Amino acid sequence: MTPKPPVDPKLREYLDAEADAYLEALPLSHFMEATTQATQRKITLESFDLVHAARPEVQCFNELLIQYRRGGRKKVGKVVPDNFVVVHPEPIDALKSFDLQTQTARPLLVLEYVSKETRRKDYDENFEKYEEELKVPYYLLFYPDNDDLTLFRLGEKGYAAVPPNQAGRVAIPELELEAGLLGGWVRFWFRGELLPLPGDLLIERDAAREQRDEAKQQRDEARKERDAERTARLAAEAEVAKLREELARAKGTGSTP
Repeated sequence: MTPKPPVDPKLREYLDAEADAYLEALPLSHFMEATTQATQRKITLESFDLVHAARPEVQCFNELLIQYRRGGRKKVGKVVPDNFVVVHPEPIDALKSFDLQTQTARPLLVLEYVSKETRRKDYDENFEKYEEELKVPYYLLFYPDNDDLTLFRLGEKGYAAVPPNQAGRVAIPELELEAGLLGGWVRFWFRGELLPLPGDLLIERDAAREQRDEAKQQRDEARKERDAERTARLAAEAEVAKLREELARAKGTGSTP
């Protein structure tokens, strides 16, 4: 693992202070989240956990502050995506914030979920930050109230919507990933396969256990039938042998003068 170059202590102190100030300045409404946003965030995190298991360099973060230089401005820029994804071969060290001044990786994908119940962010301003300042290659925007999913890809003229494929999904080739709506939520397909959720995995596990138990019960019943047939056959053979022995004795007795 290649060690990261040391960070200037003064820069680290400044960035930490900026992160603390940002947190303290947040209104209480920022910490209120609609169930639709919470549900989609959970789906995203659970899905990317599976992607990370197959590709450890794909790392997904949740509600983590991104700090970055803004042109010639003195103050750093700040934005907090609902989720964002970084592709990097080494674990990302980010405690209070993800600071582009100190990181060797940059976000590949940002994801935001907009609910009319809790519109906590200025998504128009965020769009410009991702497109013009951070230049994030992909931006996924989901309106759960309207079942509206759009994936933007950065090009020479800025963001352009990615058209869906024949399956109705939008692709992010760098992640071997596709996103699409299923059951009213954004779901993810990795290498062509739908990524299951924990509830799905439990159902599959229980179904597999039930099938296994049924198969075992059938094997046990078949074994009992075989054992019963063998016992009956042995009993019949023993009875035949007994009858033959009695018959032989009867013949022997009858031939005696």
